[in-house]
Amino acid sequence: MTSKFDIVKPGTGNPVEPATPKNVPNRGGEANPSAAALKAQFGAAIGRVEVINGETNVIVETAKVLDIVRWLHDDATQSYEYLSDVTAVEHRDLSMPIEVVWHLRSIKFRRFLRIKTLLAKGAKLEVPSVWPVYKGADWLERECYDMFGITFAGHYDLRRILMWEQYKEGFPLRKDFPLRGRFSRSEQLRQALDANPEAKYSMEELSVVDAFHELPLDMRARLAAGEQTGE
Repeated sequence: MTSKFDIVKPGTGNPVEPATPKNVPNRGGEANPSAAALKAQFGAAIGRVEVINGETNVIVETAKVLDIVRWLHDDATQSYEYLSDVTAVEHRDLSMPIEVVWHLRSIKFRRFLRIKTLLAKGAKLEVPSVWPVYKGADWLERECYDMFGITFAGHYDLRRILMWEQYKEGFPLRKDFPLRGRFSRSEQLRQALDANPEAKYSMEELSVVDAFHELPLDMRARLAAGEQTGE
């Protein structure tokens, strides 16, 4: 009996060829074998395992996220060499915890795994950064921090990436964020008119417009340390 998780090598005479799954049930089905491997490796740090629309979700202990991700990346039997996304989910039911989500892919084994951890509201929203394992997590984690206010402990340069660093209205993808923003239209306009748009540029451009002194101290220190254009 074959499994959808069998390792398939097209063109080698394997009787099972890669195919797009059809008639996939919304709930249930065969779980990615990496879920059982995680349970065997990390024990109680691995919580609920769900199969939804054919994809396996594994809920893990927050403190163990980096260890789990590193093992999935490094272990030869797993080889999750590609991090495709880092994101978060806040549910309409505000009593539910916020989910932080990592989408991992093993190109070698043609497998997809979704890792989640749950953050209770009212506590500090912080998870370990996976940047030490996946350098591609850099901007993904910064976006999640910018939009949801989740801190990624261990990230080497965690700061806003979509909103400007002086943005004071909060985190736009949180459910309690007003559609029009926290400030009135007049206050938003006043802040925009008071701001010097030249102070948002790189060190090279600032040397031309002479607005370096208007930047926050932490940004000045970062630029003075040699930050390159585009970073």
